[in-house]
Amino acid sequence: MFPENLLDHLSPQARVATATAPFVLAMLLRLVFGPSRYTGWFITLTTVWFAANVLIAPYSAKMRQDVRDLGSLMR
Repeated sequence: MFPENLLDHLSPQARVATATAPFVLAMLLRLVFGPSRYTGWFITLTTVWFAANVLIAPYSAKMRQDVRDLGSLMR
């Protein structure tokens, strides 16, 4: 299995967890350790990770097929 196809085999719940878990962890670290430069950078990186997951999700093979199937269901 190639790395680019790895996310195609995940369930929708696993995709949401993959996108949100790092951000939740970053927020918990911020609460535990307080505001610091490292927690700030971690929050920034996980926010970018979340945004990338949200923007890339419609281009996965399964999502494209679901959109095509939705059109046929509406007919």
